[in-house]
Amino acid sequence: MLKQTAGFKRLLPTFGVIIGYGFAFYFLSLTLQSLQIGTAYAIWAGLGTALTTVVGVIFYKEYFNVKKFVGIVLIIGGVVILNLAGGSH
Repeated sequence: MLKQTAGFKRLLPTFGVIIGYGFAFYFLSLTLQSLQIGTAYAIWAGLGTALTTVVGVIFYKEYFNVKKFVGIVLIIGGVVILNLAGGSH
């Protein structure tokens, strides 16, 4: 919805962004109860990046090419590796 705010000049999309970020940070804080901060943030940022790319392609007709695909695969791979690495406290 950030793109729809027109620089925060449109009220309804602006409220949507504020509410969306509120939910995102709330759920991130919940995951921190069971995951390490590095892993939780990597998942949060990685999924956000990948989903934003998908939304851009579907709703905004942005071009999707091999480089974007490889980037998303690398992000997902990085998150998987972080989770497999586990952690010692």
